[in-house]
Amino acid sequence: MSVKPHVEAGAGQAGAMAQSHRVVRCHAGACRPDACEFIGEEPLVIRIDGKPYSVVMRTPGEELAHAAGFCLGEGIADSPDDFLTIGYCKDLDPNVVEIRLKPERRERIRDLLDRRSFVSQTSCGICGKELVKDLYQIVAPTEDPFRVPIGRIPDCIQRLSDNQVMHRRTRGAHAAMLMDRRLELVSFAEDVGRHNALDKAIGKAFVARKLSEAVLLILSSRISFEMVQKAARARLPIVIGLSRPTALAAEMGRSLNMTLACTARQSELIVVCGEERLVSDGT
Repeated sequence: MSVKPHVEAGAGQAGAMAQSHRVVRCHAGACRPDACEFIGEEPLVIRIDGKPYSVVMRTPGEELAHAAGFCLGEGIADSPDDFLTIGYCKDLDPNVVEIRLKPERRERIRDLLDRRSFVSQTSCGICGKELVKDLYQIVAPTEDPFRVPIGRIPDCIQRLSDNQVMHRRTRGAHAAMLMDRRLELVSFAEDVGRHNALDKAIGKAFVARKLSEAVLLILSSRISFEMVQKAARARLPIVIGLSRPTALAAEMGRSLNMTLACTARQSELIVVCGEERLVSDGT
């Protein structure tokens, strides 16, 4: 019988997801005092079995789901059953998450933990061909034949926008949304970093054991190499972004039998690869 990993709670208060700041707003040569909300950003330390593994800059909130999604993307975990516990550090610092792995999982990925050359990055992307080679060792081509009517994609993108409360407040948040085969919401997250938003959305579904239901990923950002990596680890066959993918992302998506597409002008959709999964409404 499968069980959820023990998720410890009760940490102290993290920083605010958004903060109000005084500004001066100028228009047509006239200036006036005003206030604006800026999205929060603080470091999150992810520790694996008592040792620091990574530090990411993120928007406070949903730290445990964030850490779980990060571990899936990195290859540290393949299943929620690989975790003994996911919780805050002994001082209950909301900016430090402690991951405890089951002994058999730790032994299986010992080289990865010892090397600590993460294949995902928080802002600048991947540097070096060796990391690219590492990445292909922890992802595999998808065989999911799921198809979606292309006319439903604009509705899915609109649902992403409708859920972006933090973006409307701050104009500084990225978002990621996972949907199932009925195009119903599986999970959603916002964060100052696009990678973090995806880690949080995947982590929520992963820990809740609903990730296998997800087949479609909608991103508010471009589709970068790292985002394809995270989607592939989560076994998501279709990724839609609001900006064009990088060349490396397109190459990787094609090699992994994924469907990548992005929006263009006048409600146009550019399908980069895997066009067989996007079908006309009458098909």
